[in-house]
Amino acid sequence: MNDTAHALSSARTLWELVDRRARLTPGLPVLLQGDRSLTFGALRDRAERVAAGLYERGVRPGTVVAWQLPTRIETALLSFALARLGAVQSPVIPFYRDREVGFALRESKAEYFAVPGGWRGFDHTAMAHRLGAKNVFEAYDELPDGDPAVLPAPPSEGTSVRWIYWTSGTTSDPKGVLHTDRSLIAGGSCLAHALHLSADDVGSMAFPYAHIAGPDYTVMLLLYGFPAVLFEHFALPDALAEYRRHGVTVAGGSTAFYSMFLAEQRKRPGEPVIPTLRLLAGGGAPKPPEVYHAVVREMGVQLTHGYGMTEVPMITMGAPDDTAENLATTEGRPPAGMEIRIVDAAGAARPAGVDGDVRLRGEAVCQGYLDPAQSAEAFDADGFLVTGDVGHLTADGHLVLTGRVKDIIIRKGENISAKEIEDLLHRHPGVGDAAVIGLPDAERGERVCAVVEQPPGAPELTLAAVTSYLRAEGLSVHKLPEQLEVVDALPRNEALRKVLKYRLRERFSG
Repeated sequence: MNDTAHALSSARTLWELVDRRARLTPGLPVLLQGDRSLTFGALRDRAERVAAGLYERGVRPGTVVAWQLPTRIETALLSFALARLGAVQSPVIPFYRDREVGFALRESKAEYFAVPGGWRGFDHTAMAHRLGAKNVFEAYDELPDGDPAVLPAPPSEGTSVRWIYWTSGTTSDPKGVLHTDRSLIAGGSCLAHALHLSADDVGSMAFPYAHIAGPDYTVMLLLYGFPAVLFEHFALPDALAEYRRHGVTVAGGSTAFYSMFLAEQRKRPGEPVIPTLRLLAGGGAPKPPEVYHAVVREMGVQLTHGYGMTEVPMITMGAPDDTAENLATTEGRPPAGMEIRIVDAAGAARPAGVDGDVRLRGEAVCQGYLDPAQSAEAFDADGFLVTGDVGHLTADGHLVLTGRVKDIIIRKGENISAKEIEDLLHRHPGVGDAAVIGLPDAERGERVCAVVEQPPGAPELTLAAVTSYLRAEGLSVHKLPEQLEVVDALPRNEALRKVLKYRLRERFSG
């Protein structure tokens, strides 16, 4: 991290960070979208006017404001206006519907709700009124406006809970995650530190701004003073023109995004799909080593992958100058200030190279959950967050994730890692994507089921062919799948395109 970015990362609040950056480089762009751009100075000045308009509507420090908006310049302005006021924000992914949105509104006790109106064929305003939301207002292309002279002083400390994020839906019950300005700044600083970016870079946001990655990424822009292209709706190949137009140097999002870029590259081998691109980066979902090697080999760019979650927006990140082995097989290293503890079932520390439960402590860790009972279960006696992930640290401090506690399949008393089998399946030419799950079995306790997507034109896979391949790859016999399901598409969430394994278990249990 350069000296300027390091100094900025000490900001107490997000608004202080915005103001510091605006004073340094007021005329440089921060957000690009189509023909529009917003500079750092305009971000501060316009957000203050929006804050004044909200204040005149009754929004005060501590007021809970939910918003369900697409990835647009206006969304960023509204969010920073709320940060200027010191309101409590509850961002909601724009693809969520009545059940999830109603849950978020009720649990957060939102007093205001900003929606896009009609968006992509769905009437969000009608849904908001159907759910009985309070003080509904549309904020797609017009925002409240007022005179900043009416505003109280901005918040002076960043350790109060001012953000309620919702877990991303890979489990059936969402949880309201409590964050502070400082925890979000710490997460974004981790990302910025690892990626070695500069003011000459051009980033991109192809994911929902309402995801925890929204402020994570925006903090990085504020620290380093470079812009990002916003995509209200991301789809390839349509989005490629915008990447090329703005000269994007850093793209990504998660493993599903890497695979989409690879698919486009394979249509024109040898011709860079985005000529200016030098780095794919992301996290939020497992990355098979083969995906790393394919990106580097076929796209000619570096790939760095990290580990984060709604509760801790950035935990570890691969660095572009790390070894190929580490970038392919680990999640990178934690930054200073992020403690990772690997423990056994009794809470005793595990040595390097030995799997255990992954636990975390540091400034980027959330304050807990809206539900006090969930918070009580989330932290151990030493204040470490219990992640539910399984993995180990290498001798040089890199983190290797081998699965989730729920992804450990117990077959006849033997623990089997779903991720180990998935990584091998990703190397099979007839597999486009794969998810391995454990299904209830009266004889074995659980049986191993592989669910796969196949690339277009690939010969149909059989269980015999899959097990023969896995045997040849050296997989132990007791880990071989006993059931194969071929699907048109794996079920995914709408944020970072994570596979929803609970839906697969529901579908194929029986």
